Amino acid sequence: MTSYRQRIKYIHHGRIVELGAVDPTMTLLNYLRYEKALTGTKEGCAEGDCGACTVVLGEAGEDGIRYQAVNACIQFLPTIDGKELITVEDLKDEDGALHPVQQAMVEANATQCGFCTPGFVMSIFADMHNGATTDRQHIDDVLAGNLCRCTGYGPIVEAARNIAGAGTKDHFHEREGETLSLLKRLAAEDTLHFTWQGRHYYAPDTVEELADILDRHPDATLVAGATDVGLWITKQHRTLPVVVYLGKVTALQKITQTAEGLLIGAGVTYSAAWPTLSDFHPDLGELVRRIASTQIRNCGTIGGNIANGSPIGDMPPALIALNSRLRVRSKAGVREIPLEEFFIDYGKQDLREGEFVETVFIPVPAVGAHFATYKISKRFDQDISALCGAMSLYLEKSIVADIRICFGGMAGTPKRATTVETALIGKSWDTATLDIALNRMGEDYAPLSDMRASREYRLLAAKNLLRKFLIETTDSGTATRIVGVKGIAHA
Repeated sequence: MTSYRQRIKYIHHGRIVELGAVDPTMTLLNYLRYEKALTGTKEGCAEGDCGACTVVLGEAGEDGIRYQAVNACIQFLPTIDGKELITVEDLKDEDGALHPVQQAMVEANATQCGFCTPGFVMSIFADMHNGATTDRQHIDDVLAGNLCRCTGYGPIVEAARNIAGAGTKDHFHEREGETLSLLKRLAAEDTLHFTWQGRHYYAPDTVEELADILDRHPDATLVAGATDVGLWITKQHRTLPVVVYLGKVTALQKITQTAEGLLIGAGVTYSAAWPTLSDFHPDLGELVRRIASTQIRNCGTIGGNIANGSPIGDMPPALIALNSRLRVRSKAGVREIPLEEFFIDYGKQDLREGEFVETVFIPVPAVGAHFATYKISKRFDQDISALCGAMSLYLEKSIVADIRICFGGMAGTPKRATTVETALIGKSWDTATLDIALNRMGEDYAPLSDMRASREYRLLAAKNLLRKFLIETTDSGTATRIVGVKGIAHA
């Protein structure tokens, strides 16, 4: 029988802080501002977009402490259990001297109204502890989740570049050994479960514990990064009777690479999956780079993006085009299903009572197969797709032996263009064939018009993306869309 602990424990200022039962969905931002009077962390959007609320969480990793910037506005307070919490107030030295990042911001004249400044400082601080580089694209990626209303990005980028180029050390480096010991001590604690005003919070360590909890609470809300569920609280003011946090289920955090393909645990964050997916194919890496921001990628998970069933989720179309399979688990056992069959209708997924998403498997495509994925959005960084398309293609000479086409944003679920596929298979891969097939795209999709794009735009853009794919996979284009996993031999 599982032994439960009822007090939240985290590290702050080099010591362990204990909390009794709290509202399971109290945000970390509200705790800092209203309970701890740490008002350097700001509320700008309350939905994880602007970065004014950025704080840093530290966790024990294989090579020391891994520091990650997160949005406090949608991070539930109990999820910092077992971690180190760092806010902007913690950066100064004991004698009150500015932290090197703060000093760099001053010297670059990188503050204007100042409201967003603490969030930028925390993002640069986290990057400083994670191998910062002076590469402009890297800096832009790091800062994409922090918005400056005064449009002062130039000096802020300069401050980030100066910190990266200096190889700066700080007092967090000096006490890393002590902090790491405390983190390991907390990792050995019993499973966290507490009750507050009749509502429950669980943080199981194993899939067996998770399955048992969901067997007893089949209507529980599963939370990994809270990048979606957090908005249920901040925007919709929902009450969640039972919250089950997945961040401590170690089996869900693993990526296994074999000759057959990639097995990705449902709890793997986008940041953790990014390098491996980039090795599989550069387009997958670029897709991850354009999903939200560093803060969101540090929390949001591959499995969460699938399980919430959003028709505009960016990863499912690519995974479906690659013929991925999903494993779902419950106390009753395990089921494996093609990912495309998981999405039944808008807001409805093939999850039975007590089940949860455990893994997604991406098979290695056939030798010589082509793959591409494209995201269309109004902004390049941190924007929701108007549509997102993915295609995988296998040719025998110049004949289409197999093709899989999937779009998000074109229907109530991520959906394959099966009619178009049928019209292409067995035909020459050329403009004439594609033009005929594209005339049937209206049989596959009847997209809606909304704030992101009109129905007509979506249909036209989807057709043009397929034309782009044709150019890129024939002699008239780059012909560099072959997919494979680095280090894996293909039969």
